[in-house]
Amino acid sequence: MQAEASTDFLIIGAGFSGLVVGERLAAAGWKCTVVDRRSHFGGNAYDRIDEAGVLIHPYGPHYFRTNSKRIVEYLSRFTDWHHVNYTIKSYTRDRFWSFPINLNTFEEFLGKPATSEEFSHWLEQTKIPIERPSNSEEIIISQVGRELYELFFEGYTTKQWKRHPRELDASVCGRIPIRTNRDDRYLTEEFQALPKDGYSAMFARLIEASPNLNVHLGVDFEEAKARWNYKHLIFTGAIDAYFGRCFGPLPYRSLRFEHESFNRDQLLGREKISNQEGFWQPAVQVNYPDADVPFTRIVEVKHATGQQVDATTIVREYPKDWQPNEEPYYPIPAADSSTLYRRYAELAASEKHTSFIGRLATYRYYNMDQVTGMALAEAERLLTRYGSPIS
Repeated sequence: MQAEASTDFLIIGAGFSGLVVGERLAAAGWKCTVVDRRSHFGGNAYDRIDEAGVLIHPYGPHYFRTNSKRIVEYLSRFTDWHHVNYTIKSYTRDRFWSFPINLNTFEEFLGKPATSEEFSHWLEQTKIPIERPSNSEEIIISQVGRELYELFFEGYTTKQWKRHPRELDASVCGRIPIRTNRDDRYLTEEFQALPKDGYSAMFARLIEASPNLNVHLGVDFEEAKARWNYKHLIFTGAIDAYFGRCFGPLPYRSLRFEHESFNRDQLLGREKISNQEGFWQPAVQVNYPDADVPFTRIVEVKHATGQQVDATTIVREYPKDWQPNEEPYYPIPAADSSTLYRRYAELAASEKHTSFIGRLATYRYYNMDQVTGMALAEAERLLTRYGSPIS
């Protein structure tokens, strides 16, 4: 099949990685074509207004945060920000708990007031000394001991990954802070915010700002290669799919989302639970670590967006096995999957006219700011390699 058109850079995937690298290359004068097999741009960060009038994150909550001024300055070209400290709760033993673990959690555990010094002393007596924690179970029990680990981490992690924490890299649970003060923020980065008008609006402005950037939706990888001649390919999809899964599929976890909306009348009296009028639950995210609860968390993103609307929408997340024809959400951070990925990475290194960037293409659990930084760095590398187009 003969290609229909030519482009300088063909970019597979219209999420953070693809759109950011495309905007930078297009701003330098290169013709960039971005394709995505889905019917919308934005990747999993895509957001929309649902039938109840609530701005939701259909693919799970996307809490933007970063310590990089460069990344904030770049994205601020396309959006203003709604600043927020993300707070979450955990629900087990028939009650809500402060989470991540902090002094408030310890007081709830004891059922009486306590000091930071008392909590620190308790931790010293309770934690299990492990000099070099090698997995997610060891990293948590070495900080808080087995009882709090079993209360908040073991069931949740096993449901999420369908692997016991001792089978997962220490980074999985190790990224969650343990504090002896009353700081109950979920995240620690200096900049925590959401795009004021939503991620989709931010991406729309990015695309509109780039005349050399063309986005085509409902186009998969194979169709794109047939339709366009190109100088260089930038691939942000699953790296094993690029190579036809010749070594077998990399393992991923997928998700099923169950949405439920409530109007103002349905929420009347709910503030006894949520502590705020117009909300269904007390925080943007509530974890459900008990093994007999089929979902891992309930998200009510209206807490974070600051949207002023009478209704609200909650989303229950059910982890599930991933099938090759489904959306892969999470690379599994474990020794066996890392070994398989390295075989694909060796093949990728030999592809001289293809770049692999993003969470799926590098098989790493990156945050949005890290993916943005990767895309900016790749654009700089490609501009160094190819220079600027001749007018």
